[in-house]
Amino acid sequence: MRFRVVPAAYVLLRRGDEVLLQLRRGTGYMDEHWASAAAGHVEADESAFAAACREAAEELGVRIDQADLVPLTAMHRTHGNHQPIDERVDFFFTCSRWTGDPCLMEAAKAAELRWCTLDALPEPVVPHERFVLDGLRTGTLPAISAFGF
Repeated sequence: MRFRVVPAAYVLLRRGDEVLLQLRRGTGYMDEHWASAAAGHVEADESAFAAACREAAEELGVRIDQADLVPLTAMHRTHGNHQPIDERVDFFFTCSRWTGDPCLMEAAKAAELRWCTLDALPEPVVPHERFVLDGLRTGTLPAISAFGF
């Protein structure tokens, strides 16, 4: 059976051995879980790279040059419920260079920003994002991954 997937871009800002995470709140999805500080749907006629830069600007107030995004993994993900909204392809990037100081731009969707070391992440973390963060920490993350199948 054919299905459509919802594409999303995630940016893991890196500062040495730390990543910037946000505590989700008020979104209706994984609220009170820690997640990538910048992430969101890829819009029509937009590349995953452009979406990552746009989301970083909207959610963190920082400017990222597309050339500074380092592809981490593309994740094919499902919730297994056959709902089109829950069939996903997520593009994860890391980034160590940006302009501006990251700050919480969408207080209605996130309660806190925090720099965290990969070996001491806060709990709970959104499960598919935890998979990526753990793979980043151990160096075992494949270029293409699957989650929920």
